[in-house]
Amino acid sequence: MSDDELLEERTGHVAILTLNRPEKLNALSGELSGAMRDTLASIRTDDQVRAVVVTGAGRGFCSGADLTAGQPAVAPPPPTQNDHLDDLGWVGRQALAVYGLDKPVIGAVNGVAAGAGMSLALACDVRVGSDRARFKTVFIERNLSPDSGMSFFLPRIVGYSRAADLIYTSRMVDAEEAFRIGLLDRLVDHDGLLDGAVALAEQMTDWPPLALRVSKRVLQHNVECDLDTALRFELSSLAVGNRAVNDRRESVAAFREKRKPNYTGT
Repeated sequence: MSDDELLEERTGHVAILTLNRPEKLNALSGELSGAMRDTLASIRTDDQVRAVVVTGAGRGFCSGADLTAGQPAVAPPPPTQNDHLDDLGWVGRQALAVYGLDKPVIGAVNGVAAGAGMSLALACDVRVGSDRARFKTVFIERNLSPDSGMSFFLPRIVGYSRAADLIYTSRMVDAEEAFRIGLLDRLVDHDGLLDGAVALAEQMTDWPPLALRVSKRVLQHNVECDLDTALRFELSSLAVGNRAVNDRRESVAAFREKRKPNYTGT
């Protein structure tokens, strides 16, 4: 896959996805975004993958949408009715694909994450950053309001007023400030970034895979509702996790036998 814009590697139950346009700081093209969506769709149905790490090749995580691409050599086909009805665009569909994957997604932010690239990092469940990580909202500099999910993710992660500060000023946020205000959940040495992100993913994959997926579903649902609704959704979701009968038995057996459990998702 060396010529592909998205690289995929597997280690145990973890899939590592690497944005592979280092000469453009991994700027998002339609092809790269499409590859990301297709790969995540495949991962959704692959029971061998229990967590995903997303990172960038070279010195950047993702510099946002690629605004430098020239006109294609061959004119694209005329838009269809479905194209006209698509209110999301490819950046919106990418945000849905990352956030909507019912398995943990960890962003390993190795450098600049700007514009839609920052939104991609924010769509991940957890962000591990190196000391070279930087964040910049960018949109207002291009005479644009935020897209690609930024207006949804950013205030939920850092709060409304900090989100307003970052969006209205488009100032650069370095790794230490990003960690302090919650853009990064863990801050590590640059050389140990990917190993640290994979180790975190592997720690998650040690647990029952169905319970892990249901936990993400509950967490995302309940961040938007009142306590009564949240409690009822928690109770209904417990029944889903209990469908993995073998894992439930394995959990009890491993506890009694004082050993590490071996979960299969069944």
